[in-house]
Amino acid sequence: MAEAEEQETGSLEESTDESEEEESEEEPKLKYERLSNGVTEILQKDAASCMTVHDKFLALGTHYGKVYLLDIQGNITQKFDVSPVKINQISLDESGEHMGVCSEDGKLLLFERSWMSRWKSSVLHEGEGHIRSVKWRGHLIAWANNMGVKIFDITSRQRITNVPRDDISLRPDMYPCSLCWKDSVTLIIGWGASVKICSVKERHASEMRDLPSRYVEIVSQFETEFYISGLAPLCDQLVVLSYVKEVSEKTEREYCARPRLDIIQPLSETCEEISSDALTVRGFQENECRDYHLEYSEGDSLFYIVSPRDVVVAKERDQDDHIDWLLEKKKYEEALMAAEISQKNIKRHKILDIGLAYINHLVEKGEYDIAARKCQKILGKNAALWEYEVYKFKEIGQLKAISPYLPRGDPVLKPLIYEMILHEFLESDYEGFATLVREWPGDLYNNSVIVQAVRDHLKKDSQNRTLLQTLAELYTYDKNYGNALEIYLTLRHKDVFQLIHKHNLFSSIKDKIVLLMDFDSEKAVDMLLDNEDKISIKKVVEELEDRPELQHVYLHKLFKRDHHKGQRYHEKQISLYAEYDRPNLLPFLRDSTHCPLEKALEICQQRNFVEETVYLLSRMGNSRSALKMIMKELHDVDKAIEFAKEQDDGELWEDLILYSIDKPPFITGLLNNIGTHVDPILLIHRIKEGMEIPNLRDSLVKILQDYNLQILLREGCKKILVADSLSLLKKMHRTQMKGVLVDEENICESCLSPILPSDAAKPFSVLVFHCRHMFHKECLPMPSLSSPAQSCSICCAKHRGPVSAILEMKK
Repeated sequence: MAEAEEQETGSLEESTDESEEEESEEEPKLKYERLSNGVTEILQKDAASCMTVHDKFLALGTHYGKVYLLDIQGNITQKFDVSPVKINQISLDESGEHMGVCSEDGKLLLFERSWMSRWKSSVLHEGEGHIRSVKWRGHLIAWANNMGVKIFDITSRQRITNVPRDDISLRPDMYPCSLCWKDSVTLIIGWGASVKICSVKERHASEMRDLPSRYVEIVSQFETEFYISGLAPLCDQLVVLSYVKEVSEKTEREYCARPRLDIIQPLSETCEEISSDALTVRGFQENECRDYHLEYSEGDSLFYIVSPRDVVVAKERDQDDHIDWLLEKKKYEEALMAAEISQKNIKRHKILDIGLAYINHLVEKGEYDIAARKCQKILGKNAALWEYEVYKFKEIGQLKAISPYLPRGDPVLKPLIYEMILHEFLESDYEGFATLVREWPGDLYNNSVIVQAVRDHLKKDSQNRTLLQTLAELYTYDKNYGNALEIYLTLRHKDVFQLIHKHNLFSSIKDKIVLLMDFDSEKAVDMLLDNEDKISIKKVVEELEDRPELQHVYLHKLFKRDHHKGQRYHEKQISLYAEYDRPNLLPFLRDSTHCPLEKALEICQQRNFVEETVYLLSRMGNSRSALKMIMKELHDVDKAIEFAKEQDDGELWEDLILYSIDKPPFITGLLNNIGTHVDPILLIHRIKEGMEIPNLRDSLVKILQDYNLQILLREGCKKILVADSLSLLKKMHRTQMKGVLVDEENICESCLSPILPSDAAKPFSVLVFHCRHMFHKECLPMPSLSSPAQSCSICCAKHRGPVSAILEMKK
C-alpha cells in the first residue's frame, strides 16, 4: 500500500506502509505532489472545503465562504465572497462560463459569466436544508442535500429525479454525498460506504404525459470497505477517496488514519480493488470524512485530493515512474526492457545509465558471466565504456568472464586490453588461451609480445602440445611460416597440409618430405602429386631413397594416376611391389609398358611368385613353359584351361591333354570346359579303359548338351543369315530398278564434259552404272575377251570391284 508522506521541505512523495514495505511487489498506479503557490497562501488564513477543476483553471472553496479561481499551477487569479458560511461544493460546465456553488446556508447558486468577465448569480434551489455537493455535466446538474440526490436539466429547467440516501443512520453533515459524472449521462454517487452508478435515459414519448423527458436508472450498486469522501472516473475504473478509522492496539481506541486513494473495478454487485495508496496529508489526524474531497481533470488524468490544510495532486504514473519503481525493486532487466520499448517517451532516464546500473548489480551479486554477456548489448560500440568495464572486471579477478564477449571488430579496443586478457589465461588456463588465440583476429594485439610470453612459458614446459600449437598459430599470424611449419610437423598436426597449401610453402618442405610421409602418407602423396611443378618426382624419389616403403607408396600412387610419368622408375618398382605390395605386382606388370620383362621374370622366379611368373612367361611368348608351371606348381586345371583359352593355341591344348590324361580330376575339368575349343572325342579316345573318372556321367551329359547347343546356334544363325540375305537382295533389286535422272548438269567422269550434248539433235550414247557414275560410251575402254562386261573405271580403281552398267542411253 503506497503512501504520500510530508517531508521537512513540505514536498510529497510515495512510500510504503512499514508493515508491508518488504513484502509489497505491486507497483502503484499513481504518483503525488502538493499544489503550492497560491494554495499555500490561502490555507495559511483559511481552510479548503471543496474544489472543482476545469481545463483552463481551478476553483477552490473555503470554510469562510470564499471561492478562489486559480491557474493550473495554483496561482490566484480571482476571488469571490460567496457566503458567510462554508462552501460545500463548486461545479463548472464544460465551457467554464457557468459555475454552480452550494454552501452551508442551504442555497444552490448559479454564477454565469457576463460582459467584461463579470459573474451574475441566481438561486437554483433552496429550502430543503444544506446542499452538500453539486456536479455539472453538459445540460445536467446533480446536487445532494440531507434528503438525497437531485438531477436538474438546464435545458428544460426541470428536475429529473431524486435518489434518496440509503443509510439514514449516518449524519449527512459528517458523511456527505460524493458525486461525479463519468460521461454526459452516467452519474456516480458515493454516500457512506455505498456506491451507485446511475444512467440518465430518454423517456419514450408515449410515457411522458406530465413527466420529465428523462429518467434515471441505477445500473450498479455495491458496498466499499471504508467511508467515501470522493469519487472520480478512470477509464472503466473508479478512483475512490476513502475516510479510514482504525483501532489502536495499545489503547483500543478508534483514531483517524491516513485517507486512502483506491482504484477499483466496479462489477454489478461488488467491486475489485486494483491498487490502494495511503496518503499522509497535513492534519489528517484531526480530519473527518466531510473534510476530504476528490476532484479530477479528465483530459490530463489528474486527481486533486482536497483537505482543510492541504491540496494534493495525484497523477497517473508515466514510463519514467515505472522505470523508477523497477529500479527501486532491483528489477534491472525489466527496467532496461521498458526503457528500450519507450525510449521516445522517457524523459528522466537513459538506456545506457540503466544498463550500467544493471551490470553493476549483477557484479555485486556475483553473476559475472551474465554481467559480461549483458555488456555486449548495453555497451554496444562504445570503446571507452568497454575498456572501463574490462578494468572493473580485472579488479575483481574476473577477466576470464568478460573475455568471450569482447568486441573484435567494431569497435576495436586498445591492444593492451586484449594482451592483458591473454596474459591472464596464459598464467592459468592454456586451453582457454589457445581458444582465444584461435578465435581472435591476430591484429587485435601485439603479436610479438604474446609470442615472447608463450616462448617464456615453453622454457618451463617445452613439450606442452597446447602451447606449441598456439605458438605455431601465432607464427602463422605473423607470417613466420617456416617456424610454424616446423612446429606443426613436430606435433604431427593435421593443419600442416592446409598451411602448406594456403601459404605455398612447397619450397620449405623439400627436405621434410619424409616427415610429411611419416605423418600422413596418403595426404602427403596427394599433395606432392598435385604439385609436381613445385616439387619434382625426381626430388621426391631421391628424398625417399632411404625409406623404400614410403618410396613405394609414392610411386604406386603416381603409377595409378599416370602409367607413363614415372616410367624411369618402373624397374625399381618391381622390387618395391615384390617387397611391400605383392597383391598389386601382377596388375602393375599387366598395365606397365615400360617394365623390363627379363628383370621382372628374374625377381619373380627368385621369390617363387608363380602367378606373376606365368604371366611374364606368356607375355614373353613362352606359353608352353607358362602352362607347364600352372599345371605343376599350381595344380589348377581351371586356371590351365583358362590360360589355354586365352592363348588359343592347339599345341597348348595338346600339352594340356597329355599332362592331364593320367590325372582323373584334370580329365573331369577338361571334359567340362574343353567342348567349345577342342573336339572332346580326341580326349575321350585317349582315356585308358578302367580309369575311374569323377563325375564322368555329368561331364559327358554336359558335352552332349554343349554340342546340341552349338547345333541349335548354328541353325539359328543360318536361318537369320538366309533371311537377312534375302531381305538385302530384295532391297538391292528395288534400288537397282529405280530410274536415274540424267540432265545437262551431270558430267562424264572420264572427260569431265557435260554428259548430254548441247545440241539436242546430235546423236549420243551414255552409260550409267549402279554406282551412279556416268560416262560417254566412247570414253570407256572396249570390253576384253576375259571381261566382256563393261565396268566403272572409278570404282574398280578404288578396289570396290567391277560395277556393271544399269542403263545405256542412245540417240
